[in-house]
Amino acid sequence: MAAVVRVAFQGELGAFGDEAVRSYFGAQLQLKPEPIPYRTFAEVFRAVSAGEVDHGLVPVENSQAGSINDVYDLLRQHDLFVTGEIVHPVNHCLLALPGQSISDIKRVISHPQALAQSDVYLRELGVEIVATYDTAGSAKMVYEEQLEGVAAVAGAGAAERYELNILAHGIQTIKDNYTRFIALSREPAPRQAGSAKTMLVMATAHQPGTLNKCLSYLSDNQINLIKLESRPSRQRPWEYVFYLDLEGHRDDPVVRNALADLAGQTIFCKVLGSFARSL
Repeated sequence: MAAVVRVAFQGELGAFGDEAVRSYFGAQLQLKPEPIPYRTFAEVFRAVSAGEVDHGLVPVENSQAGSINDVYDLLRQHDLFVTGEIVHPVNHCLLALPGQSISDIKRVISHPQALAQSDVYLRELGVEIVATYDTAGSAKMVYEEQLEGVAAVAGAGAAERYELNILAHGIQTIKDNYTRFIALSREPAPRQAGSAKTMLVMATAHQPGTLNKCLSYLSDNQINLIKLESRPSRQRPWEYVFYLDLEGHRDDPVVRNALADLAGQTIFCKVLGSFARSL
């Protein structure tokens, strides 16, 4: 019998985060996930840190809208490990109460990311756009408050859960739309066979050429840099921390050598996790 795991995600049941939890922990890891909704990303991190849940699953980037900065900032603020990733397809729909048609809609509500990903369709619709905290949460609001003239941008699963009709399918601007989610745990992931990825965060001295020298340690060790993301340090104006995704596991000799070199060149360097690569 599969083990039951409680997994925190941001949003309401029926959200894409809920779908990703079931796909990653259920279909991929062959566990029995119990998705636990939280209103914000910060609450997800806090729940995992406090032991309220076994794991968390949060989005870090979307193929259309880019990186989700709040999550990157929270990765640095909490002492958690990234233990896995899943790339989940995002297909946005326009949902409304039964009996409503597109011509009835005067306002559309959803999470800012979903609105941004559906911007072309929504502009052509010519309606008022209102940002809310969640995609499925918007669908739930339409259902609970019986909002006529209001539609939500959310997934088909939210339509089924909240008894709404789908007025339009696949309204995202770029049809091949994906979100990468990462799994959070209080313990690091065990080493698995196959290709691996390592995520780390570092800060360099505020001097010319420092970042370039750090990146040279990766090329010198023949390590492929998959992604580089910068965020304000929040300690001094115009100083930044850098998030890196690397090919390889922290226990691989070449990665271990590069990390040792980075430790000597950076103000701080923290490995967020090494895990099986899916992208």
